[in-house]
Amino acid sequence: MQPDTPRSEARTGFLYGTAAYAIWGLFPLYWPLLRPTGPVEILAHRMVWSLVTVAVALTVTRRWAWIRPLLRQPRRLALVATGATLISANWGLYIWAVNSGHVVETSLGYFINPLVVIALGVLVMRERLRPVQWAAVGIGTASVVVLAIGYGKPPWIALGLAASFGTYSLVKKKVALGGLESMAAETAVQFLPALGYLVFLGAQGRSGFLSAGAGHAALLAVSGLITAVPLIAFGAAAVRLPLSVMGMLQYLAPVFQFALGLLVFHEAMPAERWAGFALVWLALALLTWDGLRAGRAARAELDAARTKAATAGPADSTDGQKRNAESEIRS
Repeated sequence: MQPDTPRSEARTGFLYGTAAYAIWGLFPLYWPLLRPTGPVEILAHRMVWSLVTVAVALTVTRRWAWIRPLLRQPRRLALVATGATLISANWGLYIWAVNSGHVVETSLGYFINPLVVIALGVLVMRERLRPVQWAAVGIGTASVVVLAIGYGKPPWIALGLAASFGTYSLVKKKVALGGLESMAAETAVQFLPALGYLVFLGAQGRSGFLSAGAGHAALLAVSGLITAVPLIAFGAAAVRLPLSVMGMLQYLAPVFQFALGLLVFHEAMPAERWAGFALVWLALALLTWDGLRAGRAARAELDAARTKAATAGPADSTDGQKRNAESEIRS
């Protein structure tokens, strides 16, 4: 059997990435199916069944070796707990917003999420922005002002989703676990409080899982599967595709959400909201263009360095390495 070529690997990665973001984008069609169960109970079921799903996946793949080293690192455990809290807030707000008729605003949250991540990079990681990135952040801020005028108040749902997921992304980067492992650790933190809440509801006779029929119970249980599947697909895409492609694919989810909000749920879009969204899309276009340009420049520099190293003699190569090392020490 012939090994996959880079082109076929990229094609496979693109399919996985498209599937992941498409599923995330179609989530607004799923959560309304769980009515009349309340958003908090839906969230608890999502936590419990997600752990069950990832535990099965880890068992099948025999990927348990990461647990013992993680338990020996209190700082990473604290970060996992923080990440679990942030993603719980994100999930809960998203479920409530969709089932309360705010699908378009949830899409806004994920449109502005890249801008929030950049802002966190500046504030927390002390990263330096290029001029185009500063322009995109400025336009994004202006869009929030325009939308606040249009809504009559700040778009709190969008800002809450973007802030919680952006901060979660930052914490996840510091934890440095794989997608499946990270999800297992986070849902393990969520599991006991969520299970306790579901047991409490059952004891009070207020459980949708026990009282709404077998079909409804199955839909609640599937919440774990639809949480895990796109994450696994995302992980498969991330190892096959460059970041520039993944960065563009991420806009599929909010595009799908926005389209569903307009075409399926028939949410209102007055002119001022169109203006605010147009500013967000302009900011994202600038970010995408700048990212692609920076990626091409970086690849050109790398190719030039490789060519120079290949044509240099051993002595020249050694001298060059010494000069680079001295330069790094001085900087």
